[in-house]
Amino acid sequence: MKTFLRVFFLSLISIPSFAQQTDSLTFTKTKWNKANVTKKTKLYTYQFADSTLFKANQYISYLEVKSGGKAPVFYIGYDKKELIVTSDFAKKHNAIAAVNGTFFDIKNGGSVDFLKVNDTLVNQSRLDKNEKRTFHQEAAVVINQQKVGIKKWDGTATWENNLKDENVMVSGPLLLLNNVTEKLDSISFNKTRHPRTALGIKPNGTVILLTVDGRQEKSAGMSLFELTKIMKWLGCTSAINLDGGGSTTLWVNAYGDNGVVNHPSDNKKWDHEGQRKVANIIYIKSKP
Repeated sequence: MKTFLRVFFLSLISIPSFAQQTDSLTFTKTKWNKANVTKKTKLYTYQFADSTLFKANQYISYLEVKSGGKAPVFYIGYDKKELIVTSDFAKKHNAIAAVNGTFFDIKNGGSVDFLKVNDTLVNQSRLDKNEKRTFHQEAAVVINQQKVGIKKWDGTATWENNLKDENVMVSGPLLLLNNVTEKLDSISFNKTRHPRTALGIKPNGTVILLTVDGRQEKSAGMSLFELTKIMKWLGCTSAINLDGGGSTTLWVNAYGDNGVVNHPSDNKKWDHEGQRKVANIIYIKSKP
């Protein structure tokens, strides 16, 4: 009887490990649809059907931007008050490609997280009613001389204002930093599946701009725990979550009918028309 119970409990422990290994194999063996976007930049898309990834249908799109040479470079686009769909933001800046940026005020416009562009303050972080940081104010995308990095909150009250980086977009939660997986709280935002947008960096400087569709039959969306695994499987050693939900949009110039690669969920249809208006984007352009 003791032997039976021991085997039984060991089998229960092994089930999550086996499921994770199966998901990892499914993902790494995927034959992605690939398209060249510009020099050193490729677009990857894939529909995981028949509940094959995390026991759900998933549609993932990502842009891989290699570094060096004639690779495109990174910028932040924003409007301090007006909300604009990602595609229009991108066209305004003559971008090659773009994703939506950080969290914003849906009613009044503007980012609710710290934003600095070209050494000019655009928005301060709006703290909660207890004057504490929210879960998406403990990390940042930074851009210096058009190169991307990720930084972690140092615990001080004036952290983002003290950063010397030319461009700072506070967001989060942080998923990975320097090959260390960040501990995520078990709050609903992290555990529940939603459309997601993320930025990741590989050790060689390659940047991943990724969207996962959600709230659809063909794509359930992901928890942040699942998103972290995806970014690791893509080879990222640092990664950060950006605003998701109805904001999640990946746009590539001259792609399809309107440039939108993923299936934004705001119109509740499986098409490329349901973009939500946002306050800012991260975009790429040809090197000056």
